[in-house]
Amino acid sequence: MRLAAARFAPFAVAFALFAAAPARADRMALWTIVHEQCVPHFRAGEGPRPCESVDLSQGEDKGVALLKDLRGVAQYLAIPTRRVSGIEDPLVLAPDAPDVFAFAWAGRRALEARLGRALPREAIGVSVNSQFVRSQDQLHLHVDCMDRDVMAALASYQDALDQQWRVMRAPLKGRRYWARRLDSADLTDAAPFRLLADGLEGARDHMGLETLIAVGATFAGKPGFVLLADHAEMEGGGHAEDLQDHDCKAEKAAP
Repeated sequence: MRLAAARFAPFAVAFALFAAAPARADRMALWTIVHEQCVPHFRAGEGPRPCESVDLSQGEDKGVALLKDLRGVAQYLAIPTRRVSGIEDPLVLAPDAPDVFAFAWAGRRALEARLGRALPREAIGVSVNSQFVRSQDQLHLHVDCMDRDVMAALASYQDALDQQWRVMRAPLKGRRYWARRLDSADLTDAAPFRLLADGLEGARDHMGLETLIAVGATFAGKPGFVLLADHAEMEGGGHAEDLQDHDCKAEKAAP
């Protein structure tokens, strides 16, 4: 288990640096696009533009939009259609939280369309960054290709995973992530945010420090996911998005 002191020290440093950092250009840009363009256009029968899709089947409070990110050849963002600041927002752990992870995973089809072919589930991940390294103050999950070295490392490590959070013996991109297996085909029957909050000591009290990624996997022929979690540090990383490859080099190179 993680020691409390090891978490609280970076929390204090991260908060101080975050508070002192200059304001970025427009930290509400994603919310503005979804709230003022995608949802109104969708409700007016004009399509979800500029989003790829909008799902309001469970109401706008539980809706999610899919938007092509400006970065990356095929990266998409899954964004709630109600105000949710980020991973630290209590709403992500509420019973009526938008099912954003499941929607994001379904959004991989848009990513595959951009690349022009279907991808193995192991090649795709859905990540969320901590409160202190993101550029936007509206929750957004990154749907993108996985880094080829991370894919290889997870493939070789897969047999060591079970349904308990454990520190990986091998680093990923220089970081020692907590990892666990999740038996789920599409995340509709799982709640990754709650698994993180309930499974790692202190995570629920300091969710703003946490970062999380769900990577597609196959266990004994059955579909599942590898969940990876870390706590952010202003110096030294702790960004789940770092495990993805926005250029999709491995997938573009594959036949």
